[in-house]
Amino acid sequence: MPNTHSFNPGGARIGFLFLPVFAAALLVATLGWSQEKTIKKTPITQSNSTSGKQMFADYCAPCHGLSAKGDGPAASALKTPPADLTQLAKKNNGKFPMDRVMNDLRQGSSLSSHGSSDMPVWGPLFKSLDTTNPVIVDQRIRNLSVYIESLQAK
Repeated sequence: MPNTHSFNPGGARIGFLFLPVFAAALLVATLGWSQEKTIKKTPITQSNSTSGKQMFADYCAPCHGLSAKGDGPAASALKTPPADLTQLAKKNNGKFPMDRVMNDLRQGSSLSSHGSSDMPVWGPLFKSLDTTNPVIVDQRIRNLSVYIESLQAK
């Protein structure tokens, strides 16, 4: 499905919520290693809803790392280390838990093993980007989940 939507900041009630979208270079440059690390929060930005890989890089990699192993540049500033997303299938008897991953992205996770509430609930945030087309929210969540499935350790 082609990406035919546009960001409508006037119609987004939560579009300007601040998210943990991190810049590790800024942490190092502005704080140095001797001070406590903090997370720089910025507004969510529009990313290509058809590319799970691009959304992962934009929204997930700051914490989970491009490798998805929990080694992102902001990981050390979090209270709970980010999950190693490459192990989801292995921890689920070899089957990728697609429904659980999609639900966690849409509504958040109450599992303590997932980590702290540092991870944003992406469903409402994606909705803030795509207020005119709710189908795009589901497309974002599905494409991101399929990409995470492709990263599973063999």
